[in-house]
Amino acid sequence: MANAGLQLLGFILASLGWIGSIVSTALPQWKIYSYAGDNIVTAQAIFEGLWMSCVSQSTGQIQCKVFDSLLNLSSTLQATRALMVIGILLGLIAIFVSTIGMKCMKCLEDDEVQKMWMAVIGGIIFVVSGLATLVATAWYGNRIVQEFYDPMTPVNARYEFGQALFTGWAAASLCLLGGALLSCSCPRKTTSYPTPRPYPKPTPSSGKDYV
Repeated sequence: MANAGLQLLGFILASLGWIGSIVSTALPQWKIYSYAGDNIVTAQAIFEGLWMSCVSQSTGQIQCKVFDSLLNLSSTLQATRALMVIGILLGLIAIFVSTIGMKCMKCLEDDEVQKMWMAVIGGIIFVVSGLATLVATAWYGNRIVQEFYDPMTPVNARYEFGQALFTGWAAASLCLLGGALLSCSCPRKTTSYPTPRPYPKPTPSSGKDYV
């Protein structure tokens, strides 16, 4: 029998990771402008996300431009978009599936084994969702590092990691951890022992009385 507290903890962690994936996907700070050159204007900050690029002025005004052409985007950005959206959709499915398998819910309470298997399946989907988010953020981050250290990249066109990347890494970790805890709900097989044989009852002695 699975521990209800451990199961609930895994569900909460995985759900927080799923929310973090949504926040990371929506944030425009996937990469921020690196002030590595000499002639750098520090009165504005430039950052770029999966859907738009923004410029923040020192006065607090922010101007954003949505990426118009999908085919004009780099393959890394397109793959990162796809993986993040897939991770969010899988997380949504995992929430519904694992909710059915939670011990605190009334669904499938007549079949305890099937109920626990639903929690296990939900945990596995959470793990896959976390892997999709982790691959997307790691791939995008690796691309930033390659462009930063590429000698062909101008100094005033280099970027560093943004807050959305760190949010995505944290979200992926929570999904993986929560999914692993939910997967611990796997029902254990009951050990079958051989049926003990009944011992024969001793028959009463039929001896004759001697005089």
